[in-house]
Amino acid sequence: MAISSNDLLLFCSLVLFITPSLAQTSFRPKALLLPVTKDASTLQYVTQINQRTPLVPVKVTLDLGGQFLWVDCDQGYVSSSYKPVRCRSAQCNLARSKSCVQSCFSPPRPGCNNDTCAHLPDNTITNTGTSGELSTDIVSIQSTDGKNLGRVVSVPNLAFACAATFLLEGLASGVKGMAGLGRTRISLPSQFSAAFSFDRKFAICLSSSSRVNGVVFFGDGPYFFLPRDIDFSKSLFYTPLILNPVSTAGAFFEGEPSAEYFIGVKSIKINGNTVPLNTSLLSIDKEGVGGTKISTVNPYTVLHTSIYNALARAFVKEVANIPRVTPVAPFGACFNSTFVGSTRVGPAVPQIDLVLQSNTVIWRIFGANSMVQVRDDVLCLGFVDGGVNPRTSIVIGGHQLEDNLLQFDLATSRLGFSSSLLFHQTTCANFNFTSNA
Repeated sequence: MAISSNDLLLFCSLVLFITPSLAQTSFRPKALLLPVTKDASTLQYVTQINQRTPLVPVKVTLDLGGQFLWVDCDQGYVSSSYKPVRCRSAQCNLARSKSCVQSCFSPPRPGCNNDTCAHLPDNTITNTGTSGELSTDIVSIQSTDGKNLGRVVSVPNLAFACAATFLLEGLASGVKGMAGLGRTRISLPSQFSAAFSFDRKFAICLSSSSRVNGVVFFGDGPYFFLPRDIDFSKSLFYTPLILNPVSTAGAFFEGEPSAEYFIGVKSIKINGNTVPLNTSLLSIDKEGVGGTKISTVNPYTVLHTSIYNALARAFVKEVANIPRVTPVAPFGACFNSTFVGSTRVGPAVPQIDLVLQSNTVIWRIFGANSMVQVRDDVLCLGFVDGGVNPRTSIVIGGHQLEDNLLQFDLATSRLGFSSSLLFHQTTCANFNFTSNA
């Protein structure tokens, strides 16, 4: 993403604003970590941040392409370290806000103060948005060396948006907001890297089980998972991240680019055979429509109808020996699983390849990520028909991301991906959450 000299000055101002109290300690972590749990009811990926004074554990839904952290400030937000961001301040400009709250028609409280910077928190599960006060408060988070947990560290002035309670609709039980990891200067990855002066990188590794945690790393590797003594940051494939020039958020200021992560899928293959597609759908047009993005708020990959139909037809043809059964919503192609064998990487079905910038750079999807066990004897192709007019043609959803390590390099605009960790006899649930501090 291009950065103007003004943006750079504003960014430096934020760094200077955040870091003074951190400089009082000699310990500067090289990376940070958040455990991530899959909510069994909603299939959302949920983490917990410790925020406020005194510290309060706050459950939030992980939003890979979200603009920033937002939380409900209407219900029970009490903190002696809460500070509203002032209108026209360096932080307000860094957040690219184009709005201010001149007068709040109630007594001052978190989320309602005069002459403050306003932003646009949005719930990307329900595609609703609103206006809310941009604020700062202390956040504590675990550090890591990539193998174990380290010391707890704090960011005293982490920016976030206050939202009204209604914006929580559709989120998992007990969740009080959303944690945005997107391509903005006030997303969690950007703020953590500014606070501790480490690389603007982060990685996600989502567990396929709701009983054990996956993980988000902030900062560069190493990334180790038991029982393998392997740094998986050294074995990634890479593809460019593409900037969509038009925002895809539920609420945004005019002229903003998208905060979401797009990649350049050029074709799709099943069992090595190219699926016939309308390839114009794979590009982003001048209105920001089309292309391929990665999402943690969609539980399954969602495809433009024409892409879905072509993929499903090609897949069914390749597994003609497996009996079809009545589809189970939201899926359109389901099979009798008693006729399907098992492998280290899931059900024994044809691999699906997303071909990226060249025929040698492939995101390979094996049975564990392409199929969903909906009943004891029913397996479904885990892709969903997204209709004929979706904003984005391919949305790679959570099920296809599970047990894959993905590293997002914001500085170089590059995605690193591992393909399935199951090949290496480990999973995203195998990070060692014991402490070495």
